[in-house]
Amino acid sequence: MSLLKQLFLAICLFLMVAFSGSFVVSLESSREQLISQLRAHAQDAATALGLSMAPHVDDPAMLELMVTSIFDSGYFTSIRVVGIPGEQVMVERQAASAIGEVPTWFAELVDLRPQAGDALIMRGWEQAARVEVLSHPRFALAKLWNGALGSLAWLMLCGLISAILGGWLLRTQLRPLDTMVQQAQAITRREFITLPKVPRTPELKRVVLAMNQMVDKLKALFAEEAARSERLREEAYQDSLTGLANRRLFEIRLTNQLDSQEHHTEGYLTLLRINDLGGLNERFGGPHADALLTAIGELLKRLLDRPNRKAWLASRSRGAEFSLLAPGLSGEDAEQLAYELTEGLESLRETGASDCAPVAYIGIAAFRPGEDVAQVLGRADQALAQAQAFGEPGKPWQRLEYSEGQPNQGLHDWREWLDDALSQNKLRLYLQPVVACADRTTILHHKVLARLLGPRGETIVAGRFLPWIERLGWAARFDLVMLKHCLAHLSRHAHPVALSLSATTLREPENFSRLLAVLKQHPQQAELLTLEVDEHHLPPPPELEALSQAVRDAGCRLGLQHFGGHFSLIGNLTHLGLAYLKIDGSYIRAIDRESDKRLFIEAIFRATNSIDLPLLAEMVETEGELEVLEEMGIDGAMGRLIGLPAPWQTP
Repeated sequence: MSLLKQLFLAICLFLMVAFSGSFVVSLESSREQLISQLRAHAQDAATALGLSMAPHVDDPAMLELMVTSIFDSGYFTSIRVVGIPGEQVMVERQAASAIGEVPTWFAELVDLRPQAGDALIMRGWEQAARVEVLSHPRFALAKLWNGALGSLAWLMLCGLISAILGGWLLRTQLRPLDTMVQQAQAITRREFITLPKVPRTPELKRVVLAMNQMVDKLKALFAEEAARSERLREEAYQDSLTGLANRRLFEIRLTNQLDSQEHHTEGYLTLLRINDLGGLNERFGGPHADALLTAIGELLKRLLDRPNRKAWLASRSRGAEFSLLAPGLSGEDAEQLAYELTEGLESLRETGASDCAPVAYIGIAAFRPGEDVAQVLGRADQALAQAQAFGEPGKPWQRLEYSEGQPNQGLHDWREWLDDALSQNKLRLYLQPVVACADRTTILHHKVLARLLGPRGETIVAGRFLPWIERLGWAARFDLVMLKHCLAHLSRHAHPVALSLSATTLREPENFSRLLAVLKQHPQQAELLTLEVDEHHLPPPPELEALSQAVRDAGCRLGLQHFGGHFSLIGNLTHLGLAYLKIDGSYIRAIDRESDKRLFIEAIFRATNSIDLPLLAEMVETEGELEVLEEMGIDGAMGRLIGLPAPWQTP
């Protein structure tokens, strides 16, 4: 029962007690007085009649007339004239026992009985008769009843005013409780909010300060774990001079990208080698060479600082060599990237390169999932060697494609296929299970993946057609079609699923609003849906927080996938209320054999566990990897070991 209802009940109980006490006290104080008044009234009437009847004691008609005139006033129950001696009734008038408008229960409760009075009628010195008068209590009862009603009305008015004022005061004073409830609910959603306004009431003030202190402590613990994990990541996977990824992380990402997974796409690997770094070091000294390396690192960071390049990776492979891994890059865009790199490098010429030779040579090699790492690196080294041997003025780069040549399909073909698929519902849903590490039979949810039906009826994996969807600018359209497919699936099969969103949908409010409108039209299905966003495509923290709130308002949840490359983002997770965090598969591969990966994942787990955020692993492929994840306490896993993507099979 709410405090407001308890207050109303308390006021009602108080009114009942107050009215009862007031009525009893008033009744006891008035009852004796009224009895005395009734007795005096009866006695006065009897005395007056006795004196008035003395001259007419022998005239019965006059006696009856006088009794009737007095009795008709209505204040008496009965008046009787009795002769002496013999006790013969000479005149008698009686009234009915009605008590007027006073309820019977009230009259019985008050128990105010009629009072009697008598007087003698003299004939000279002889007693001739006796007058007996019995007063009627109905007027006294009516007076008591009206007094009780007035007292009740006054107390009810006071109670109503007290209830209104008390309710307003209670709501005002307990308003901080509502904010504390919201604060506690936010903690359950893994959001840590500090209440800026402290109530004046001492009791509530202590509670609010204690809650704020607890939230600040949790945020401090989380920030501490996040900072420790970030330092560990920098030491393990970041080049100390340029701030780019080191060769270790480059090899992990390249190996992961060449794996035949759903979201892995074709692209290009770019190798950049500084021309004669050793000579520059000898001529100008180490600080000058370090400045050149740092400047090239900044150039690569600027090239990656674009929305469609968030998934790329720039690294310093060795002393004078840099690499740029660009999944989803087409051949034409690869040449444009080479020109951008060349112009940027030429702007660094004053840093130390000679006027006749290029600052660096560039080799560009195509890759696709399923190839061997050594094969791709060999192709890139070959392109770099050709650039050094046959480089033209203003074009210090070479590009090599696959050994067997480019696929025949071009942009026109893909446009027709994809437009037909999105318009005619030729996309198919494939589901991949995500299970609990501790119990592989417990399915947490299914990850939704897309398949495209090709012109000859073949099934095309997402890694092949998603880059073309991005290039055609149909990513938001694709997300909307996939969402409708998922909602239709959930209307038939009620089990949790997760669907990835593209960067275009997240960046463009109009597209995102259209998606939310569809979700709000299907509230029952939305409860079973988790929308996943890629770590590389996250908007700024304020926009991300608003996005997360909008997704929750639409009835579904928000998850973060492919996490690990930008660990500094973890400091903002306390305000998002995420459903879970999925670790990128590049940090999971061979975790049972590589201790540095295990240390990194343990650091992530400590940080997320401090805010009760479930941690899931992607691309689990061996029993050893799953055993390590289970030992570490990771909540769930997905990958080839758990189950391959497949159409939904009804149990």
